[in-house]
Amino acid sequence: MRKVKVLVVDDSPTMRGLIATALTKDPDIVVVGEAEDPLQARQAIKTLNPDVVTLDVEMPNMSGLEFLEKIMRLRPMPVIMVSTLTKRGAEETLQALEMGAIDCIEKPRPGNEHSFEELPYKVKIAASARVKPLIRTEDSHRQARGIRSAHESYVSDGRVVAIGASTGGVEALLELLSGFPENCPPTVITQHMPPAFTHSFADRLDRLCAPKVQEATDHAKLLPGNVFLAPGGTRHLEITPDLRCRLKAGERVSGHCPSVDVLFNSVARSCKGNAVGVILTGMGKDGAAGLLAMRQAGAKTFGQNESSCIVYGMPKAAFEVGAVESQLPLDRLAAAIIAETSMKKKN
Repeated sequence: MRKVKVLVVDDSPTMRGLIATALTKDPDIVVVGEAEDPLQARQAIKTLNPDVVTLDVEMPNMSGLEFLEKIMRLRPMPVIMVSTLTKRGAEETLQALEMGAIDCIEKPRPGNEHSFEELPYKVKIAASARVKPLIRTEDSHRQARGIRSAHESYVSDGRVVAIGASTGGVEALLELLSGFPENCPPTVITQHMPPAFTHSFADRLDRLCAPKVQEATDHAKLLPGNVFLAPGGTRHLEITPDLRCRLKAGERVSGHCPSVDVLFNSVARSCKGNAVGVILTGMGKDGAAGLLAMRQAGAKTFGQNESSCIVYGMPKAAFEVGAVESQLPLDRLAAAIIAETSMKKKN
């Protein structure tokens, strides 16, 4: 098996050393080069032809975002963003994921000294991911928001929409929710993401999409026009029979906390057939068993199709166990969900 070639781009020699050390612990990865700024990195990419680039968000001469845009426009390739735990760092990382970066990881900090332990895993996922060169702008999202919020005839039939996503989910969720009207069905989401980024991600979705999007809080009521994102960290998001969010501490399930399986299973128990399940791009099989439980309970279930996924892992696993009733490309999912949950749906 050919080793994954990685180029490490960071202005700090110490950080480059930490990243290289973390990566070379995996025998399937080789660090073929390092660069301290985008100017060096540009030449290194041409010379070394890496499979994956790790890219610092904040650098001299050219920001990580500016350099990522050039990469995705001129030579699309898998990129993992390495970010500090700052508001600016989180915002720029989320923008990078929207622009086509495959994933992100936090720099080590007090309380999270082992953050780079997941880096080899993320790099190997990135190496096999479908890189999409399309770059979305905030202007296009504002325009989409204006168009989608014009669904004046839409009235939710009361069903809860539960969505699960992982690698590639930032871009996918933004596109999906941009197709939701302001009075969308009550929606809950579990997206695999470091704890530092979920609050900023919810805020960003709220700015760019028509519905009210917020990080889920304990006992929050599920109502039309509201979208709740599971906080990253040590608690799972569940839905109670009286249609409220419950944040419950627990160990990882299907390798994750929060877990898509935990969310979907709670929706199957609490909502029975009064729900719609959606599984989006991501690595692994988290959500497959839970989505199957939803379908068996009578819920309508959708899966993102292979050609539109960054990583066709989670949707594939769900499809293979019979959990997915309909597979659709990402650009058709929002319309399908809205049509399915409309009070005016034709029987």
